[in-house]
Amino acid sequence: MFEFSQYLGFLLFLTVLTIGFWLMFFLVGFVSYWIGGATWEAYKEKRAKKKQQQQSV
Repeated sequence: MFEFSQYLGFLLFLTVLTIGFWLMFFLVGFVSYWIGGATWEAYKEKRAKKKQQQQSV
């Protein structure tokens, strides 16, 4: 039916597929966290700049 080398190839394929899935899962989470943090920081800077301009006028 199956030879041992085919079984090892199938296990290697599953290992690579699983590692790729979890890497993608991690990177999607990390990148969305990074973009969200950068957006929040830009918003806080704009808000602080606007508040500073209102105080100086």
